[in-house]
Amino acid sequence: MIAIGAISGLIVVLVAIVIAWLVWPQASRVSPPMVRNAGEKAASAEPELPIEAATVAQILVHQPTNLSIIRLAENPQIVVLDFASLKRQRIMLDRVAALIEKAGLPRDRILNADELDRAVKADGDVDAGFYYGHDYSAASLRRFFTIADQAHVQLTSGEVLLRHLLDRLGWLKPDTVAGLISAPGVGANADVTAAARNTILTHELSHGEYFSNPAYASYVHRFFLDTMTPVEQADFRTYLAGEGYDSTNAELIENETQAYLLFTSDPKFFSPSQVHMTPSRRAELRAQFLQDMPTGWLKDLLAGLQ
Repeated sequence: MIAIGAISGLIVVLVAIVIAWLVWPQASRVSPPMVRNAGEKAASAEPELPIEAATVAQILVHQPTNLSIIRLAENPQIVVLDFASLKRQRIMLDRVAALIEKAGLPRDRILNADELDRAVKADGDVDAGFYYGHDYSAASLRRFFTIADQAHVQLTSGEVLLRHLLDRLGWLKPDTVAGLISAPGVGANADVTAAARNTILTHELSHGEYFSNPAYASYVHRFFLDTMTPVEQADFRTYLAGEGYDSTNAELIENETQAYLLFTSDPKFFSPSQVHMTPSRRAELRAQFLQDMPTGWLKDLLAGLQ
């Protein structure tokens, strides 16, 4: 039994808590999440995790010390996962890649750990995983977690944190149009120099716009079909299949084509000769794409690559 005096004191405390909550700044109560450590156990994930906002220029020079989650200022429907560790990126995103876009892997189930390790060894790097940078639409991420739920798949710690982030962003709701991309920080391994990070991010940012801006996706589709020749389309499809992408996925091929052809200038990552294209033809296609491209931050970014 609780004495009347104790109850009265409790009421005072409760009233004080309610008043403090009501006057607390709104941003403090609804701030989106920022994963501090992709390797943390699910139980240690913070219920309120902050998110950063940054411009393209700021993201390009940002150096993550663990994992930063950044909403793009120019397009808030693009969220960047900025990893200091390629291993943590792999833990969070490689099974998503396997389900959504890797050739020869199942589209209806999530790989187990052994299957994923074999797939990475066959088409990636044991430490870095499938990619240096990842990109997925909100719809694809929602599909991954729906399949995982239906099959009662045990998620990795990184996948748990990813799901928490998506839930807080509201991206697990049907019809959400948004894009999630990732990149490693300088020094994540010996190959990730400042120049390499710039190239990776520029490439991935174009994917983010494709996933989050239907007008841009439609423009890419028309450009691929109407401006590029059938031979050029076939050459890119063959090249991307060789890189491990599912060449039967038309949207994936168009999206990757625009990212490699237009936004990947470093020959360490892509050269037009790999698709039997001359540098002058590539420059011509870039100029044509840029001419009628929807105005905005990505057009400015591409113009700076000329």
